[in-house]
Amino acid sequence: MEDPSEIIQKLQLAGQGRAEREEHYQSMKVPIVEEVLKNLLEDLSTENLRRDRGSVVDDVKDLLLHADPLWLLNHYRQGETLNIVHLYIDLTVSLTLYAALPRCETDIGELPNSAYSTIPSRAQSVAETFQLLLTKLSVRPLQASSSSPAELSPDSVLNAISPHLVIFCATHCQERPWTNAASRLAADELLAATVQATGCKTVVELLCGSQEEGHGALAIVLHLMKPQMNKNTWKLNPATKHVFRWLLQRVRRPWLSEHLDTVLPPSLLFSDDYRTENKILGVRCLQHVIDNVPAAELLQYNRAQVVYHALFNHLYTPEASLVQVVLSCLLDLLPLIEKPLVTRGQQRANRYDKVFCLILTHMEVEDKIPLRRVYAKHLPVFIERLGILVVRHLKRLQRVILGYLEVYDGPEETARLCVLQAFQSMIQQAWPRMSMRLEILLKSLLRFIYDVATDQSPTPPRVREELLQDATQCLILLNRCCERKVTVLLEGVRQNCENATVLECLLRVQQDV
Repeated sequence: MEDPSEIIQKLQLAGQGRAEREEHYQSMKVPIVEEVLKNLLEDLSTENLRRDRGSVVDDVKDLLLHADPLWLLNHYRQGETLNIVHLYIDLTVSLTLYAALPRCETDIGELPNSAYSTIPSRAQSVAETFQLLLTKLSVRPLQASSSSPAELSPDSVLNAISPHLVIFCATHCQERPWTNAASRLAADELLAATVQATGCKTVVELLCGSQEEGHGALAIVLHLMKPQMNKNTWKLNPATKHVFRWLLQRVRRPWLSEHLDTVLPPSLLFSDDYRTENKILGVRCLQHVIDNVPAAELLQYNRAQVVYHALFNHLYTPEASLVQVVLSCLLDLLPLIEKPLVTRGQQRANRYDKVFCLILTHMEVEDKIPLRRVYAKHLPVFIERLGILVVRHLKRLQRVILGYLEVYDGPEETARLCVLQAFQSMIQQAWPRMSMRLEILLKSLLRFIYDVATDQSPTPPRVREELLQDATQCLILLNRCCERKVTVLLEGVRQNCENATVLECLLRVQQDV
Protein backbone atom coordinates (compact mmCIF):
# COMPACT_ATOMS: atom_id res chain seq x y z
CA MET A 1 0.00 0.00 0.00
CA GLU A 2 1.38 3.43 -0.98
CA ASP A 3 1.94 6.23 1.48
CA PRO A 4 -1.15 8.50 1.72
CA SER A 5 0.91 11.51 0.64
CA GLU A 6 1.80 9.77 -2.64
CA ILE A 7 -1.85 8.93 -3.28
CA ILE A 8 -2.82 12.54 -2.62
CA GLN A 9 -0.17 13.75 -5.05
CA LYS A 10 -1.51 11.45 -7.78
CA LEU A 11 -5.07 12.61 -7.12
CA GLN A 12 -3.96 16.23 -7.41
CA LEU A 13 -2.42 15.56 -10.82
CA ALA A 14 -5.65 14.19 -12.32
CA GLY A 15 -7.34 15.95 -15.24
CA GLN A 16 -10.61 17.82 -15.05
CA GLY A 17 -12.80 15.61 -17.23
CA ARG A 18 -14.08 12.24 -16.20
CA ALA A 19 -12.36 10.45 -19.05
CA GLU A 20 -9.08 12.21 -18.30
CA ARG A 21 -9.30 11.34 -14.61
CA GLU A 22 -10.15 7.72 -15.32
CA GLU A 23 -7.22 7.40 -17.75
CA HIS A 24 -4.93 9.14 -15.27
CA TYR A 25 -5.91 6.84 -12.37
CA GLN A 26 -5.27 3.78 -14.50
CA SER A 27 -1.90 5.02 -15.82
CA MET A 28 -0.72 6.14 -12.39
CA LYS A 29 -2.04 2.94 -10.78
CA VAL A 30 -3.97 4.83 -8.13
CA PRO A 31 -5.33 2.28 -5.64
CA ILE A 32 -9.07 2.00 -5.29
CA VAL A 33 -10.70 3.82 -2.41
CA GLU A 34 -11.51 0.53 -0.67
CA GLU A 35 -7.83 -0.27 -0.24
CA VAL A 36 -7.00 3.23 0.98
CA LEU A 37 -9.82 3.23 3.53
CA LYS A 38 -8.77 -0.17 4.87
CA ASN A 39 -5.22 1.09 5.29
CA LEU A 40 -6.34 4.23 7.10
CA LEU A 41 -8.64 2.24 9.33
CA GLU A 42 -5.78 -0.06 10.23
CA ASP A 43 -3.61 2.91 11.17
CA LEU A 44 -6.40 4.45 13.23
CA SER A 45 -7.13 1.24 15.12
CA THR A 46 -3.62 -0.17 15.64
CA GLU A 47 -2.51 0.14 19.25
CA ASN A 48 1.19 0.39 18.39
CA LEU A 49 0.93 3.06 15.71
CA ARG A 50 3.80 3.62 13.35
CA ARG A 51 2.74 7.28 13.32
CA ASP A 52 0.92 9.54 15.70
CA ARG A 53 -2.81 9.01 15.36
CA GLY A 54 -3.33 12.72 14.91
CA SER A 55 -1.19 12.59 11.76
CA VAL A 56 -3.42 9.80 10.45
CA VAL A 57 -6.41 12.09 10.92
CA ASP A 58 -4.52 14.80 9.04
CA ASP A 59 -3.91 12.33 6.23
CA VAL A 60 -7.62 11.54 6.06
CA LYS A 61 -8.35 15.27 5.94
CA ASP A 62 -5.85 15.86 3.12
CA LEU A 63 -7.14 12.84 1.21
CA LEU A 64 -10.72 14.09 1.39
CA LEU A 65 -9.62 17.61 0.46
CA HIS A 66 -7.97 16.54 -2.79
CA ALA A 67 -9.85 13.38 -3.71
CA ASP A 68 -12.28 13.23 -6.61
CA PRO A 69 -15.86 12.40 -5.52
CA LEU A 70 -15.94 9.73 -8.25
CA TRP A 71 -12.89 8.06 -6.78
CA LEU A 72 -14.28 8.28 -3.24
CA LEU A 73 -17.38 6.39 -4.39
CA ASN A 74 -15.37 3.79 -6.33
CA HIS A 75 -16.91 4.69 -9.70
CA TYR A 76 -13.88 3.39 -11.59
CA ARG A 77 -13.87 -0.17 -10.50
CA GLN A 78 -16.47 -2.90 -10.09
CA GLY A 79 -16.99 -3.81 -6.46
CA GLU A 80 -19.45 -4.44 -3.72
CA THR A 81 -20.92 -1.08 -2.87
CA LEU A 82 -22.24 -2.38 0.44
CA ASN A 83 -18.68 -3.09 1.54
CA ILE A 84 -17.64 0.48 0.78
CA VAL A 85 -20.57 1.85 2.79
CA HIS A 86 -19.41 -0.23 5.76
CA LEU A 87 -15.90 1.08 5.31
CA TYR A 88 -17.16 4.66 5.50
CA ILE A 89 -19.14 3.77 8.61
CA ASP A 90 -16.02 2.26 10.16
CA LEU A 91 -14.01 5.35 9.22
CA THR A 92 -16.64 7.58 10.81
CA VAL A 93 -16.64 5.51 13.99
CA SER A 94 -12.82 5.50 14.15
CA LEU A 95 -12.63 9.27 13.75
CA THR A 96 -15.34 9.71 16.37
CA LEU A 97 -13.41 7.51 18.80
CA TYR A 98 -10.31 9.64 18.22
CA ALA A 99 -12.24 12.57 19.78
CA ALA A 100 -14.11 10.42 22.31
CA LEU A 101 -14.08 11.20 26.01
CA PRO A 102 -11.83 9.08 28.24
CA ARG A 103 -13.52 6.18 29.96
CA CYS A 104 -14.83 7.09 33.41
CA GLU A 105 -14.47 4.40 36.05
CA THR A 106 -15.60 6.49 39.01
CA ASP A 107 -18.96 5.99 40.67
CA ILE A 108 -19.96 9.64 40.22
CA GLY A 109 -19.62 9.38 36.43
CA GLU A 110 -17.45 12.49 36.17
CA LEU A 111 -13.76 13.14 35.56
CA PRO A 112 -11.63 16.17 36.48
CA ASN A 113 -11.55 18.88 33.82
CA SER A 114 -7.87 18.19 33.20
CA ALA A 115 -8.80 14.77 31.78
CA TYR A 116 -10.45 16.50 28.81
CA SER A 117 -7.56 18.81 27.89
CA THR A 118 -6.95 17.26 24.45
CA ILE A 119 -10.58 16.61 23.52
CA PRO A 120 -11.58 20.06 22.11
CA SER A 121 -8.73 20.22 19.60
CA ARG A 122 -9.32 16.64 18.52
CA ALA A 123 -13.05 17.22 18.15
CA GLN A 124 -12.42 20.32 16.05
CA SER A 125 -10.04 18.43 13.76
CA VAL A 126 -12.47 15.52 13.35
CA ALA A 127 -15.37 17.89 12.69
CA GLU A 128 -13.39 19.59 9.93
CA THR A 129 -12.59 16.17 8.44
CA PHE A 130 -16.25 15.21 8.43
CA GLN A 131 -17.10 18.53 6.82
CA LEU A 132 -14.78 17.71 3.93
CA LEU A 133 -16.37 14.30 3.51
CA LEU A 134 -19.86 15.84 3.43
CA THR A 135 -18.70 18.40 0.88
CA LYS A 136 -17.47 15.65 -1.44
CA LEU A 137 -20.61 13.56 -0.99
CA SER A 138 -22.78 16.59 -1.71
CA VAL A 139 -21.34 16.97 -5.21
CA ARG A 140 -23.61 14.15 -6.50
CA PRO A 141 -21.29 13.14 -9.40
CA LEU A 142 -22.54 11.72 -12.68
CA GLN A 143 -26.24 11.77 -12.09
CA ALA A 144 -26.82 10.63 -15.64
CA SER A 145 -25.03 7.35 -15.12
CA SER A 146 -26.36 6.69 -11.63
CA SER A 147 -28.32 3.73 -12.90
CA SER A 148 -25.17 1.67 -13.30
CA PRO A 149 -25.08 -1.09 -10.67
CA ALA A 150 -21.34 -0.54 -10.19
CA GLU A 151 -21.85 3.02 -9.01
CA LEU A 152 -22.48 3.94 -5.39
CA SER A 153 -25.00 6.63 -4.56
CA PRO A 154 -23.71 9.40 -2.23
CA ASP A 155 -27.02 9.16 -0.36
CA SER A 156 -26.17 5.60 0.64
CA VAL A 157 -23.06 6.81 2.44
CA LEU A 158 -24.78 9.90 3.86
CA ASN A 159 -27.68 7.93 5.31
CA ALA A 160 -25.28 5.41 6.80
CA ILE A 161 -22.95 7.88 8.53
CA SER A 162 -25.42 10.61 9.51
CA PRO A 163 -26.55 8.90 12.77
CA HIS A 164 -22.92 8.73 13.91
CA LEU A 165 -22.41 12.38 12.97
CA VAL A 166 -25.48 13.39 14.98
CA ILE A 167 -24.10 11.69 18.10
CA PHE A 168 -20.70 13.31 17.54
CA CYS A 169 -22.25 16.77 17.14
CA ALA A 170 -24.50 16.34 20.18
CA THR A 171 -21.45 15.39 22.24
CA HIS A 172 -19.37 18.41 21.28
CA CYS A 173 -21.87 21.21 20.58
CA GLN A 174 -22.90 21.72 24.20
CA GLU A 175 -21.06 23.79 26.80
CA ARG A 176 -19.33 21.08 28.80
CA PRO A 177 -15.87 20.57 30.38
CA TRP A 178 -14.72 18.71 27.25
CA THR A 179 -15.61 21.51 24.80
CA ASN A 180 -14.45 25.03 24.07
CA ALA A 181 -15.79 27.79 21.83
CA ALA A 182 -13.90 26.54 18.77
CA SER A 183 -14.96 22.89 19.13
CA ARG A 184 -18.58 23.88 19.75
CA LEU A 185 -18.57 26.08 16.65
CA ALA A 186 -17.07 23.25 14.59
CA ALA A 187 -19.72 20.84 15.87
CA ASP A 188 -22.52 23.29 15.12
CA GLU A 189 -21.23 23.83 11.60
CA LEU A 190 -20.91 20.08 11.06
CA LEU A 191 -24.48 19.55 12.23
CA ALA A 192 -25.73 22.23 9.85
CA ALA A 193 -23.74 20.65 7.03
CA THR A 194 -25.20 17.22 7.86
CA VAL A 195 -28.72 18.61 7.74
CA GLN A 196 -28.06 20.25 4.39
CA ALA A 197 -26.25 17.26 2.87
CA THR A 198 -29.11 14.90 3.72
CA GLY A 199 -31.62 17.21 2.06
CA CYS A 200 -33.33 18.22 5.31
CA LYS A 201 -34.31 21.68 6.45
CA THR A 202 -33.90 21.32 10.21
CA VAL A 203 -32.35 19.03 12.81
CA VAL A 204 -35.86 17.89 13.73
CA GLU A 205 -36.46 16.76 10.15
CA LEU A 206 -33.10 14.97 10.13
CA LEU A 207 -34.04 13.09 13.30
CA CYS A 208 -37.74 12.52 12.74
CA GLY A 209 -38.09 12.63 8.96
CA SER A 210 -40.88 14.32 7.08
CA GLN A 211 -44.44 13.16 6.59
CA GLU A 212 -43.71 12.62 2.91
CA GLU A 213 -40.50 10.63 3.25
CA GLY A 214 -41.08 8.70 6.44
CA HIS A 215 -38.68 8.02 9.30
CA GLY A 216 -35.54 9.95 10.13
CA ALA A 217 -32.27 9.02 11.80
CA LEU A 218 -33.52 8.98 15.40
CA ALA A 219 -34.29 5.27 15.57
CA ILE A 220 -30.77 4.39 14.43
CA VAL A 221 -29.22 6.98 16.73
CA LEU A 222 -31.05 5.57 19.75
CA HIS A 223 -30.11 2.05 18.67
CA LEU A 224 -26.44 3.08 18.53
CA MET A 225 -26.67 4.66 21.98
CA LYS A 226 -28.63 1.85 23.62
CA PRO A 227 -25.58 -0.16 24.81
CA GLN A 228 -24.33 2.98 26.59
CA MET A 229 -27.60 3.66 28.40
CA ASN A 230 -28.06 0.72 30.75
CA LYS A 231 -27.41 0.80 34.48
CA ASN A 232 -23.91 -0.63 34.13
CA THR A 233 -22.60 1.56 31.32
CA TRP A 234 -24.21 5.01 31.32
CA LYS A 235 -21.67 6.50 33.72
CA LEU A 236 -18.67 5.21 31.76
CA ASN A 237 -19.10 8.08 29.29
CA PRO A 238 -19.85 11.43 30.96
CA ALA A 239 -21.43 12.71 27.73
CA THR A 240 -24.06 9.96 27.37
CA LYS A 241 -26.75 11.55 29.54
CA HIS A 242 -26.29 14.97 27.94
CA VAL A 243 -26.42 13.57 24.41
CA PHE A 244 -29.60 11.69 25.27
CA ARG A 245 -31.30 14.80 26.65
CA TRP A 246 -30.13 16.87 23.66
CA LEU A 247 -31.76 14.36 21.32
CA LEU A 248 -34.91 14.05 23.41
CA GLN A 249 -35.51 17.80 23.52
CA ARG A 250 -35.59 17.95 19.73
CA VAL A 251 -38.23 15.25 19.30
CA ARG A 252 -41.80 16.23 20.06
CA ARG A 253 -45.30 15.20 19.12
CA PRO A 254 -46.20 13.16 17.16
CA TRP A 255 -42.81 11.52 16.57
CA LEU A 256 -41.79 10.78 20.15
CA SER A 257 -44.53 8.23 20.82
CA GLU A 258 -43.03 5.64 18.47
CA HIS A 259 -39.79 5.76 20.47
CA LEU A 260 -41.44 5.68 23.91
CA ASP A 261 -40.14 2.24 24.87
CA THR A 262 -36.61 3.37 24.02
CA VAL A 263 -36.54 6.78 25.74
CA LEU A 264 -38.51 6.03 28.91
CA PRO A 265 -36.10 3.54 30.57
CA PRO A 266 -33.02 5.81 30.38
CA SER A 267 -35.05 8.74 31.72
CA LEU A 268 -36.12 6.68 34.72
CA LEU A 269 -32.58 5.40 35.14
CA PHE A 270 -31.08 8.88 35.29
CA SER A 271 -33.77 10.09 37.71
CA ASP A 272 -33.02 7.17 40.05
CA ASP A 273 -29.36 8.09 40.53
CA TYR A 274 -28.07 9.27 43.90
CA ARG A 275 -26.60 12.51 42.51
CA THR A 276 -29.00 15.45 42.48
CA GLU A 277 -27.89 16.77 39.06
CA ASN A 278 -28.58 13.38 37.47
CA LYS A 279 -31.98 13.18 39.16
CA ILE A 280 -32.89 16.62 37.82
CA LEU A 281 -31.78 15.67 34.31
CA GLY A 282 -33.83 12.47 34.47
CA VAL A 283 -36.94 14.26 35.75
CA ARG A 284 -36.68 16.85 32.98
CA CYS A 285 -36.47 14.03 30.46
CA LEU A 286 -39.57 12.46 32.01
CA GLN A 287 -41.44 15.75 31.81
CA HIS A 288 -40.58 16.07 28.13
CA VAL A 289 -41.91 12.55 27.55
CA ILE A 290 -45.12 13.31 29.48
CA ASP A 291 -45.70 16.50 27.50
CA ASN A 292 -45.09 14.93 24.09
CA VAL A 293 -46.59 11.44 24.26
CA PRO A 294 -50.36 10.80 24.10
CA ALA A 295 -51.96 9.99 27.44
CA ALA A 296 -53.32 6.69 26.16
CA GLU A 297 -49.82 5.41 25.44
CA LEU A 298 -48.49 6.54 28.81
CA LEU A 299 -51.35 4.82 30.60
CA GLN A 300 -50.78 1.59 28.67
CA TYR A 301 -48.84 -1.09 30.58
CA ASN A 302 -48.95 1.16 33.70
CA ARG A 303 -46.15 3.36 32.38
CA ALA A 304 -47.69 6.46 33.97
CA GLN A 305 -47.95 4.68 37.32
CA VAL A 306 -44.27 3.80 37.23
CA VAL A 307 -43.34 7.41 36.46
CA TYR A 308 -45.65 8.67 39.23
CA HIS A 309 -44.05 6.47 41.89
CA ALA A 310 -40.56 7.49 40.75
CA LEU A 311 -41.49 11.17 41.02
CA PHE A 312 -43.36 10.85 44.31
CA ASN A 313 -40.34 9.31 46.02
CA HIS A 314 -38.27 12.35 45.06
CA LEU A 315 -40.54 14.58 47.16
CA TYR A 316 -38.73 13.33 50.27
CA THR A 317 -35.49 14.98 49.15
CA PRO A 318 -34.25 18.16 50.86
CA GLU A 319 -32.92 19.64 47.60
CA ALA A 320 -34.95 22.65 46.43
CA SER A 321 -33.77 22.40 42.81
CA LEU A 322 -34.97 18.80 42.55
CA VAL A 323 -38.31 19.42 44.32
CA GLN A 324 -38.95 22.28 41.88
CA VAL A 325 -38.71 20.09 38.76
CA VAL A 326 -40.50 17.15 40.42
CA LEU A 327 -43.55 19.22 41.38
CA SER A 328 -43.73 20.73 37.89
CA CYS A 329 -43.55 17.25 36.39
CA LEU A 330 -46.22 15.91 38.73
CA LEU A 331 -48.56 18.73 37.76
CA ASP A 332 -48.23 17.58 34.14
CA LEU A 333 -48.61 13.89 34.99
CA LEU A 334 -51.49 13.88 37.49
CA PRO A 335 -54.17 15.06 35.02
CA LEU A 336 -53.36 12.00 32.91
CA ILE A 337 -53.91 9.47 35.69
CA GLU A 338 -56.69 11.21 37.63
CA LYS A 339 -60.13 12.03 36.33
CA PRO A 340 -61.24 15.68 36.21
CA LEU A 341 -63.08 17.08 39.19
CA VAL A 342 -66.38 17.37 37.34
CA THR A 343 -66.51 13.60 36.81
CA ARG A 344 -65.02 12.49 40.10
CA GLY A 345 -67.97 13.23 42.29
CA GLN A 346 -67.46 12.09 45.89
CA GLN A 347 -64.60 9.72 45.24
CA ARG A 348 -62.09 8.72 47.85
CA ALA A 349 -58.78 10.54 48.26
CA ASN A 350 -56.59 10.18 45.20
CA ARG A 351 -53.03 10.98 44.13
CA TYR A 352 -53.69 14.72 44.18
CA ASP A 353 -54.60 14.38 47.86
CA LYS A 354 -51.58 12.20 48.56
CA VAL A 355 -49.14 14.66 46.99
CA PHE A 356 -50.89 17.64 48.60
CA CYS A 357 -50.73 16.03 52.05
CA LEU A 358 -47.01 15.42 51.67
CA ILE A 359 -46.44 19.01 50.54
CA LEU A 360 -48.30 20.34 53.58
CA THR A 361 -46.33 18.02 55.86
CA HIS A 362 -43.06 19.32 54.52
CA MET A 363 -44.22 22.95 54.61
CA GLU A 364 -45.20 22.75 58.27
CA VAL A 365 -41.70 21.83 59.41
CA GLU A 366 -39.52 23.32 56.66
CA ASP A 367 -37.11 26.05 57.75
CA LYS A 368 -34.94 26.35 54.62
CA ILE A 369 -35.91 29.44 52.65
CA PRO A 370 -35.27 27.94 49.17
CA LEU A 371 -37.53 24.95 49.89
CA ARG A 372 -40.21 27.14 51.45
CA ARG A 373 -40.28 29.19 48.26
CA VAL A 374 -40.57 26.13 46.04
CA TYR A 375 -43.46 24.67 48.05
CA ALA A 376 -45.22 28.03 48.25
CA LYS A 377 -44.88 28.55 44.48
CA HIS A 378 -46.77 25.34 43.67
CA LEU A 379 -49.33 25.52 46.46
CA PRO A 380 -51.91 27.68 44.57
CA VAL A 381 -51.90 25.32 41.58
CA PHE A 382 -52.58 22.26 43.72
CA ILE A 383 -55.40 24.07 45.51
CA GLU A 384 -57.02 24.93 42.18
CA ARG A 385 -56.60 21.36 40.93
CA LEU A 386 -58.29 19.97 44.06
CA GLY A 387 -61.15 22.43 43.83
CA ILE A 388 -63.82 22.11 46.49
CA LEU A 389 -62.16 18.88 47.66
CA VAL A 390 -59.45 21.01 49.25
CA VAL A 391 -61.79 21.11 52.27
CA ARG A 392 -60.36 17.70 53.16
CA HIS A 393 -57.11 19.47 54.03
CA LEU A 394 -58.47 22.83 55.14
CA LYS A 395 -57.32 22.73 58.76
CA ARG A 396 -53.68 21.96 57.87
CA LEU A 397 -53.73 24.27 54.86
CA GLN A 398 -54.93 27.18 56.97
CA ARG A 399 -52.21 26.50 59.53
CA VAL A 400 -49.53 26.45 56.83
CA ILE A 401 -50.72 29.62 55.09
CA LEU A 402 -51.04 31.67 58.28
CA GLY A 403 -47.69 30.39 59.51
CA TYR A 404 -45.91 31.39 56.31
CA LEU A 405 -47.43 34.88 56.42
CA GLU A 406 -45.66 35.49 59.72
CA VAL A 407 -42.14 34.74 58.43
CA TYR A 408 -40.08 37.34 56.56
CA ASP A 409 -38.78 35.90 53.28
CA GLY A 410 -36.10 38.33 52.20
CA PRO A 411 -36.35 41.49 50.09
CA GLU A 412 -38.24 39.83 47.23
CA GLU A 413 -40.77 38.12 49.57
CA THR A 414 -41.20 35.26 47.10
CA ALA A 415 -42.72 32.78 49.55
CA ARG A 416 -45.20 35.21 51.13
CA LEU A 417 -46.37 36.49 47.75
CA CYS A 418 -47.04 32.91 46.62
CA VAL A 419 -48.77 32.07 49.91
CA LEU A 420 -51.06 35.06 49.46
CA GLN A 421 -52.00 33.64 46.05
CA ALA A 422 -52.66 30.33 47.77
CA PHE A 423 -54.77 32.17 50.37
CA GLN A 424 -56.94 33.61 47.58
CA SER A 425 -57.26 30.21 45.91
CA MET A 426 -58.28 28.64 49.22
CA ILE A 427 -61.03 31.23 49.73
CA GLN A 428 -62.30 30.81 46.15
CA GLN A 429 -62.32 27.00 46.16
CA ALA A 430 -63.53 26.39 49.73
CA TRP A 431 -65.73 29.46 50.14
CA PRO A 432 -68.61 27.63 51.91
CA ARG A 433 -66.28 26.92 54.84
CA MET A 434 -64.85 30.41 55.22
CA SER A 435 -67.54 31.92 57.44
CA MET A 436 -66.72 29.58 60.33
CA ARG A 437 -63.03 30.49 60.02
CA LEU A 438 -63.57 34.20 59.47
CA GLU A 439 -62.31 35.44 62.82
CA ILE A 440 -58.88 33.80 62.73
CA LEU A 441 -58.35 34.53 59.03
CA LEU A 442 -59.32 38.19 59.46
CA LYS A 443 -57.02 38.68 62.43
CA SER A 444 -54.09 37.14 60.57
CA LEU A 445 -54.62 39.30 57.48
CA LEU A 446 -54.96 42.53 59.48
CA ARG A 447 -51.81 41.72 61.45
CA PHE A 448 -49.98 40.99 58.21
CA ILE A 449 -51.12 44.25 56.60
CA TYR A 450 -50.05 46.27 59.63
CA ASP A 451 -46.64 44.54 59.80
CA VAL A 452 -45.96 45.21 56.10
CA ALA A 453 -47.15 48.83 56.37
CA THR A 454 -44.83 49.53 59.31
CA ASP A 455 -41.95 47.32 58.11
CA GLN A 456 -38.49 48.88 58.22
CA SER A 457 -36.71 46.07 56.33
CA PRO A 458 -34.99 46.68 52.95
CA THR A 459 -38.02 45.39 51.06
CA PRO A 460 -38.42 47.35 47.79
CA PRO A 461 -41.53 49.57 47.62
CA ARG A 462 -42.74 47.62 44.60
CA VAL A 463 -42.74 44.34 46.57
CA ARG A 464 -44.35 45.96 49.61
CA GLU A 465 -47.14 47.35 47.44
CA GLU A 466 -47.71 43.96 45.88
CA LEU A 467 -47.95 42.32 49.31
CA LEU A 468 -50.52 44.87 50.44
CA GLN A 469 -52.57 44.49 47.24
CA ASP A 470 -52.68 40.70 47.54
CA ALA A 471 -53.58 40.84 51.22
CA THR A 472 -56.33 43.38 50.47
CA GLN A 473 -57.67 41.10 47.75
CA CYS A 474 -57.87 38.29 50.32
CA LEU A 475 -59.99 40.56 52.53
CA ILE A 476 -62.23 41.41 49.57
CA LEU A 477 -62.76 37.73 48.74
CA LEU A 478 -63.52 36.94 52.39
CA ASN A 479 -66.02 39.78 52.49
CA ARG A 480 -67.80 38.50 49.39
CA CYS A 481 -68.15 34.91 50.56
CA CYS A 482 -69.11 35.83 54.13
CA GLU A 483 -72.06 38.06 53.25
CA ARG A 484 -70.24 41.38 53.86
CA LYS A 485 -69.45 40.52 57.49
CA VAL A 486 -65.88 41.70 57.00
CA THR A 487 -67.04 45.23 56.19
CA VAL A 488 -68.94 45.38 59.46
CA LEU A 489 -66.00 44.09 61.50
CA LEU A 490 -63.59 46.52 59.87
CA GLU A 491 -65.59 49.58 61.00
CA GLY A 492 -64.22 49.27 64.51
CA VAL A 493 -60.68 48.82 63.19
CA ARG A 494 -60.90 51.98 61.06
CA GLN A 495 -61.98 54.09 64.04
CA ASN A 496 -58.94 53.06 66.08
CA CYS A 497 -56.26 52.90 63.33
CA GLU A 498 -53.95 55.83 62.58
CA ASN A 499 -51.74 54.25 59.91
CA ALA A 500 -52.58 55.74 56.50
CA THR A 501 -51.43 52.69 54.54
CA VAL A 502 -53.61 50.34 56.59
CA LEU A 503 -56.59 52.68 56.31
CA GLU A 504 -56.16 52.80 52.53
CA CYS A 505 -56.31 49.00 52.35
CA LEU A 506 -59.42 48.88 54.54
CA LEU A 507 -61.07 51.56 52.40
CA ARG A 508 -60.58 49.40 49.28
CA VAL A 509 -62.41 46.57 51.00
CA GLN A 510 -65.34 48.75 51.97
CA GLN A 511 -65.56 50.25 48.50
CA ASP A 512 -65.86 46.83 46.87
CA VAL A 513 -69.44 46.32 45.80
